[in-house]
Amino acid sequence: METEAGAGPAARTRAGRREWAGLAVLALPTLLLSLDMSVLHLALPELAADLRPTSTQLLWITDVYGFMIAGFLVTMGTLGDRIGRRRLLLAGSAAFGAASVLAAYASSAEALIAARTLLGVAGATLMPSTLALITGMFSDPRQRAGAISVWMSCFMGGTALGPLVGGVLLNWFWWGSVFLLGVPVMAVLLAAGPVLLPEQRAPRAGRPDPVSVALSLAAILPAMYGIKEAAAGGPVSGPAAAVALGALFGVLFVRRQLRLDDPLIDLRLFADRTFSTALAANLVGAVAMGGMFLLIAQYLQLVGGLSPLRAGLCLVPPTVAMITGTLLAPRVAARIGRGAVIGGGMLLAAAGFLLLSQVPAADGTLQVVAGMAVAATGLVPGAALVTGIVTGSAPPERAGAAASLSETSGEFGIAAGTALLGSLVTALYRTRVAVPEGPAADEARDTLAGAAAAAEGLPAAEAAELLGSAREAFTAGMNLSAGLAAVAVAVTGALVWRLLGPGPQAPVRADGGDDRGTAPAAEEAPAGR
Repeated sequence: METEAGAGPAARTRAGRREWAGLAVLALPTLLLSLDMSVLHLALPELAADLRPTSTQLLWITDVYGFMIAGFLVTMGTLGDRIGRRRLLLAGSAAFGAASVLAAYASSAEALIAARTLLGVAGATLMPSTLALITGMFSDPRQRAGAISVWMSCFMGGTALGPLVGGVLLNWFWWGSVFLLGVPVMAVLLAAGPVLLPEQRAPRAGRPDPVSVALSLAAILPAMYGIKEAAAGGPVSGPAAAVALGALFGVLFVRRQLRLDDPLIDLRLFADRTFSTALAANLVGAVAMGGMFLLIAQYLQLVGGLSPLRAGLCLVPPTVAMITGTLLAPRVAARIGRGAVIGGGMLLAAAGFLLLSQVPAADGTLQVVAGMAVAATGLVPGAALVTGIVTGSAPPERAGAAASLSETSGEFGIAAGTALLGSLVTALYRTRVAVPEGPAADEARDTLAGAAAAAEGLPAAEAAELLGSAREAFTAGMNLSAGLAAVAVAVTGALVWRLLGPGPQAPVRADGGDDRGTAPAAEEAPAGR
């Protein structure tokens, strides 16, 4: 069965068992995609000990996945509108499963970076396809609101559950096992998708623009490369040139979007204050949480001395906070307004990051758990409302592309947070760690995991001295990153509170829309906006 997106109110019918079963199938890639963003964090110490990546390679292994998703999300949304959202979803699922196997059995850091790159490109097909399919399958506003809440809960839950799932797997298997989760999930989707999911196309879908995609990646990747290389030490001319090159391509990207009739990102949407404010809040929150999740996972294992399983269990409270906040956000916003939920929540999150900025290099596990729980409680409810705000700002033919915008800000924010905060910690670590001379000195000076590996070959006294210095240096970098995150989140939260207003403007539905005319999904948005 094939349908056209954007059917009017007369065509609305209530969803039945097939649609709800289809939602369960769509929840699988949604959960997996976000889980794959965070499941790697606890595997990094074992991975680093096996593949021996440099600090720069370690950051690329972690964040190239998110950058590829962010770079291709909007294009994949548009492509799905044109060729069929189910078709794109199934093709991307097959590619994701194959890339997962390549990542699991990678024999070098370079091979793993390449596999993670392919995972990101394949993953970019999943999110816009799932959300656009949901908007077509659930035409009744109330049912759609519930379906989008389930979808968002799966996305948030996957991000939060990644460390716990990774800890369980690493307790029994090798580091590559965290990637094999994608294989059975994608097999189920490929088997059930053709039966339960309808094919959908948009009647007036835009054209994909490969040049814009290339320009966006050419802006992001050189800039991030320059930042990482600068943090790793050495001459600054090369990193500075890379950042300048990325900025040049960024200017060319913006100029092209302003000239195109059907741009990759419609920059005119940012003239809407509500749209741009919500998207900025989502981006800043994702940067802070993405970077801190990476650092906390390493702190718990390499500084706190916990096993991957125990470290994963320590992240259960933030997990519960994330899921609870996602589900409660619409009800709270209906009472106090979206501005208060997003802005006030960010101010609360800033308190959590301040707590993390004071974590000691010993016996800080409880403080880490408390700080992350407070930060998650503050940030997640606002993130749960952003999708409805963004998707309600586009005409029906841009359903997939509009749905991608909120995901792009989130995915890019997580990857950028990993790169920026990770690079900051690397730079501070290299200046503070005291490394004894020896064959493993360079490795110990590069990363905390390298110092832990080098300590195994040293006498007990020298090993204790090296580990103590390395842990203090890493913790100092993490403290500084958390402090900067607190400032950024607090300032953004105050601006959001002021711009969106603290009071309830109108009843808020579970998808972030309201009864004042904001559509819960792109399908309902009035044409011409």
